[in-house]
Parts: sequence; structure tokens; C-alpha cells
Amino acid sequence: MNIKIEKLIKQFAKLPRVGNRAASRIVISLLQDKTGRAMNLANALMDAATNIHPCSVCGMLTDNNMCEFCSDISRKNGQLCVVRDMSDVLVLEKSGVFFGRYHVLGGNLSGVDGITPDDLNIVNISLRIKQEDIKEIIFALPNTVEGKTTQQYIMSSIGDTDVSFSELASGVPLGGDLDYIDDGTLTLAFGGRKKL
Repeated sequence: MNIKIEKLIKQFAKLPRVGNRAASRIVISLLQDKTGRAMNLANALMDAATNIHPCSVCGMLTDNNMCEFCSDISRKNGQLCVVRDMSDVLVLEKSGVFFGRYHVLGGNLSGVDGITPDDLNIVNISLRIKQEDIKEIIFALPNTVEGKTTQQYIMSSIGDTDVSFSELASGVPLGGDLDYIDDGTLTLAFGGRKKL
């Protein structure tokens, strides 16, 4: 196989939930397409890679200094939902169960993967509590050892405040990711969240 095609397949295969077979199909489809999809995709990727960066407040990806959620005054309701990554925000927004502010960590603590608190967007949570008058922090992290470890670390790092902590309730299976949970289950889990 052509070295350039092979290299491209390897890059696609590194994407989450894309294996070698799917990567091969995507690459071949793009390269055989006569409508310019490959060039459009390349241009869009270049534009995004150049202009998209984390929001200065919450860590959500944006092309502005502040994302649409942080700049929306109507979302300042005293609730801060802590999520692992942008895909979790998209799932919650699609379900319509939350209308406050988000805080995107960029991952979970993991000794196995060598991810420490310095690798995550944790430091400014305490600052946001004061500046945004946060009354409740809702953890919407994966129901995994890493997710629970991250949650406990954040709670202990915040220290003594009047903020209440809650987490999603039943419906989120052990080891479950928000990406795989349907809107109905997510609505129940969010509505029935429990205090920590």
C-alpha cells in the first residue's frame, strides 16, 4: 500500500472509537470522492486546529476568549456542572437537563495513564466559586474509579466553602460514559442527583 495512504489510515485509526478497518474505509472513501470532500475536510481541520482553543473560564473548546456558555448571562444560576470533556457537554446540552455553567476538566485523574491534577483544568474551580457565586457543584463524571477519584480530589481541593456537591443518580451504570446514555435515563439521573 502507498506510504502516504497508510500514514493517513494510521492517523484516523488513532481517533476514539475508530479502528483500522473503519479508518481504511474513511480514507479510501475520501480519496476516491470527486466532490472535494477530502480538501474540504483538510481545510476545516486546519482552520479548527489554528483557531479553536479552550475557553479561558471553563475549558470548553471555542474560537473566542469565552465560550457560548460562559458568555450567556442567563446561565449564571449558581450551578456548576463538572464534566470530563466537551463530548459530555454536548450530550447534556442535547438532553436539555441542565441550564447552568460547565467546567471541562479535559480528562480524569489516572495513575495508570500518568494523568495528574496538573494535567487537568482543576485549579480555577475555587476561583469560579467565588467569582460566579456558585452554590452547587454537580459532578457528571464517568462512573469509574478514575471518575470517582477525580471527584474526591476536587472536593478535597476546594476546601471549606458553602458550596453543596451532588452527583448524577441512578441510571448511570458503573463504568458508564455519558456518551452511551439515552436522554431519558440522563434526565432521570440528573433530576435525581444526590448530595455528597
